[in-house]
Amino acid sequence: MSEVRAVLWDMDGTIVDTEPYWIEAERQLVERFGGTWTSEDGLKLVGNALPKSAEYLQSHGVKMEVREIIDWLTNRVSSHVAVEVPWRPGARELLEELNAAGVPCAMVTMSEGPLARLIAAALPNGTFDFLVTGDLVTKGKPDPEPYNLAFDMLAEMYDGLTKGAVVAIEDSVPGVASAVASGVVAVSVPHHVPVPPNEAWTTWDSLDGKTLADLEELVAARAGMVASE
Repeated sequence: MSEVRAVLWDMDGTIVDTEPYWIEAERQLVERFGGTWTSEDGLKLVGNALPKSAEYLQSHGVKMEVREIIDWLTNRVSSHVAVEVPWRPGARELLEELNAAGVPCAMVTMSEGPLARLIAAALPNGTFDFLVTGDLVTKGKPDPEPYNLAFDMLAEMYDGLTKGAVVAIEDSVPGVASAVASGVVAVSVPHHVPVPPNEAWTTWDSLDGKTLADLEELVAARAGMVASE
């Protein structure tokens, strides 16, 4: 049995490169209300919970309710994904290896159910045990609630699960902060926005070429740190 008992996956920017879709949808929405929106504005929202992003859009002149903004953006991004899924390098390959090795995986994303299910459906059946989406939590990333919920769900399915044997893969500061705060082993794979190095997590340049053995090294390193304390 692998020392890695489960892997929790962020979606946007980690499994798929949907951030450009989000930024374009945000730009279109702000411009509908006569405002301006730059790539820098969009990058500020990477990894955040959607209600927080919606409030930021309201501050830029979007005269819609938070729920309306979330639905509008999600529909726009989903329409792009329905045409083409922009996979991140190495993500599908690592997911395939984990599945073959019997390591459970779950998605932990601030995107809501419809978009997350669309991405999951583009992967082989059974890739994820379940999805934790933004509409299932009251506090989004960087709060630990999403990862705590995912761990609790896994713990009900698999006996003897410990957070030190669960790895979370993220691409943003809010995401990796959420994972670290929950107590799982965190690895950052930055893409559109930088994630400053921190001893609380490991940073990889890419998932391309990464394997279960690399994840096992992270879990072993965590166990060694705990043993030395």
